[in-house]
Amino acid sequence: MDPVFKALADPTRRQLLDRLREHNGQTLRELCERLDMARQSATQHLDILVRANLVTVVRRGRERLHYLNPGPIHEIEERWISEFDKPRLQVISAIRNKAEEYAMTDASTPAAAPATDSVPGYVYVTYIRASADQVWRALTDADLTSRFWGHANISDWQPGSAWEHRRADGSGAVDVVGTVLEAEPPTRLVITFEDQPGAESPREPSVVTFLVEPHQDIVRLTVTHENLPNLDMLRGISAGWPAVLANLKSLLETGDVLPQAPWEMTNAHS
Repeated sequence: MDPVFKALADPTRRQLLDRLREHNGQTLRELCERLDMARQSATQHLDILVRANLVTVVRRGRERLHYLNPGPIHEIEERWISEFDKPRLQVISAIRNKAEEYAMTDASTPAAAPATDSVPGYVYVTYIRASADQVWRALTDADLTSRFWGHANISDWQPGSAWEHRRADGSGAVDVVGTVLEAEPPTRLVITFEDQPGAESPREPSVVTFLVEPHQDIVRLTVTHENLPNLDMLRGISAGWPAVLANLKSLLETGDVLPQAPWEMTNAHS
């Protein structure tokens, strides 16, 4: 935790995280322009955030895109904010937000125009004490995904093949379907998340990339979820992915899963 607290102690680095929270997946140039900051200074601060695992860099061709990684913040929440404190803190937050809403309503300034920017992608990084083969099997084996995800991921995992996200409650219901775009065992898997056939308003599918990078006896697992249709889905997966991946990590490292609220497991990617 020490690198995380050291990184968060600097106001400039907190400002960089705020800018990524507002618009994730920015290049160094974009961050410098928004903060009026020299490239060298921004690079130094970003390097510290990357070492603390608060920022993840994803390469797209020649570009390096910077994503806010909520993993360490989630770990801080799990460690110091117990299930007994959460309801009280949520009430306090709701009261504060409502007060801010009233203050904005009473102001004479006109309401801001809705944003027109596209919905940013989501990136989550976790480190697992396991082999790359074990992580790959956990992502693609129907029985294992049933244990940590609450759904069986069913496919032959060949590029171009279909896959299904089938409930493990015995109903046989399929919540998500998709296509395997890339499969390079045990390091890279790219799949689409699509609406069920016959949906009233079918959406363009979002795309999930699992990148498994082994290092000695641990694995760095990076999950990138892109092409999101709206902010509601972004909010949903922002709550869902940490729960799913924490359960995956627990299963591989301890042989057992964590207790999860049903909505976290069944609605993570609905």
